[in-house]
Amino acid sequence: MKRELPADFAFAAEAVAIGASAGGIDALLVLLEGVPATMRAPILIVLHLPEQHESRLPQVFGARLAVPVKEAEPHAPVEPGTVYFAPPGYHLLVEHDRSFSLSCDPPVLFSRPSIDVLLESCAEAWRERLACIVLTGANEDGARGLALIAELGGLTAVQDPAEAAHKAMPEAAIAAGRPDYVLPLAGLRRLLHTVVS
Repeated sequence: MKRELPADFAFAAEAVAIGASAGGIDALLVLLEGVPATMRAPILIVLHLPEQHESRLPQVFGARLAVPVKEAEPHAPVEPGTVYFAPPGYHLLVEHDRSFSLSCDPPVLFSRPSIDVLLESCAEAWRERLACIVLTGANEDGARGLALIAELGGLTAVQDPAEAAHKAMPEAAIAAGRPDYVLPLAGLRRLLHTVVS
């Protein structure tokens, strides 16, 4: 577990999965800032939102980013160079053929969409070619999924709890998964830009 990204850091991900909860919008705005318009890998994001509210995340982030930003839709293929958000009220999964599916299964750790559900399905779809980032949050969602990604050889990174708006989620991910990197948002942004390019 490293607390600094080496100058020669390199990892070519086929996909990036990100989980965030309380404080996550602000963290994601910093993390995603300046993602290159030429990025290859898709970025798949679960941000805990109230189920009864329509998500405006694609509009909010689409106005700020130079890449397509969409809400994931069932049966649609995961397209390169695109940022996807899970819709509220559904678990988001990636199938083995790398298409999306949605589930109305019960909440996991009081959340639907669940970060763990997305991360675990991504781990099975991309295995060692997956990168994962767990950000701020007030529960333990994401810890189990990050641990599976690490077990299958993917790259794992967690926001430094000392910087996070809510420490519980990054602390749980560190305890469960022994991530490759624990970094502040500036370091995570550099990592993200590297792995998607």
